[in-house]
Amino acid sequence: MNPYIYQPYQIEANWQPIQATRRWLRYAVDFPSAHPTEYAENNTVLGEYFQLKNSNRTPLAILVHGWGDHSIIPCRLLAPTLLKKGFNCFILYLVFHSKRMAEVIKPRLPLLTPEEWYQGYQVSVINIRQLIDWASTRPEIDSERIGIVGVSLGGFISSIAMGIDQRIRAGVFTVAGGNAEKLTWNTQNDAIRKGHPCTEEECRQVRSLYPRYRAEVFEKGLENVVPAKQCFLTDPLTYAPFLQNRPVMMINALWDQAIPKEATLDFWEACGKPPISWLPARHASIWLLYPIIGRKVANFLSQAFNTAQAANPKPQKH
Repeated sequence: MNPYIYQPYQIEANWQPIQATRRWLRYAVDFPSAHPTEYAENNTVLGEYFQLKNSNRTPLAILVHGWGDHSIIPCRLLAPTLLKKGFNCFILYLVFHSKRMAEVIKPRLPLLTPEEWYQGYQVSVINIRQLIDWASTRPEIDSERIGIVGVSLGGFISSIAMGIDQRIRAGVFTVAGGNAEKLTWNTQNDAIRKGHPCTEEECRQVRSLYPRYRAEVFEKGLENVVPAKQCFLTDPLTYAPFLQNRPVMMINALWDQAIPKEATLDFWEACGKPPISWLPARHASIWLLYPIIGRKVANFLSQAFNTAQAANPKPQKH
């Protein structure tokens, strides 16, 4: 069972220029979602596209924010850093951002129903895949060099998308992990535990079936295995084996109060133990160390895609 399958179509995106510098242009971009929901707000994909001037066959970095509007800030920091390294960038707004969240859901935050969480993941992964479809039609983008950077919840979604879609050639997952059982019951974030529909005992009973499910998915493919519980399909750990031997890097907070260290390590081991950094910070305060994070992300993606260490195209003459 693969909930992230969709019907591709020719995307006619709307463009609106919103910023111009000597070296790059920024556009507001939107197009219809290939997985519409009952909420009209979800059904238009929104994003910001940063395009280097005079770029041709340039790699693209897809930047995926986490829970809530404030989590867009790391993406806005990363875009200029990656532009300097010769990347076009696209910040994707998820349905977990107020710009795309249904008005009837906002008063209940952060308590979403299991179906709303599931649908949010489903729409988000499909929208990333649609974005790759769109990027593949752009002459300034090299569709063979598409990377993704996910932040927190965006890291979960990005790792699933990369596991599903081989067109994502490299991934960086920050303050993220896997293993939904540990993410739920080992976290210090009370809102995560209180919002869970099962008791801890009920969850552990269901999760006892999870190791076998993961093994069958790896052997037979996601499409050919029916999960015992829908949440198996939104756990990054399910997709981690499909990230092995691919360019992946993880950046995590040493004192993360939201993402338990053991959940991060489970995901890291299942990915084949890719490069991982532990920075002396908590879940949100890690971004105070942005100079370190920005350098690590830019250098990793530059090496993965063999870009110049400082790609600065000449400004256009007017």
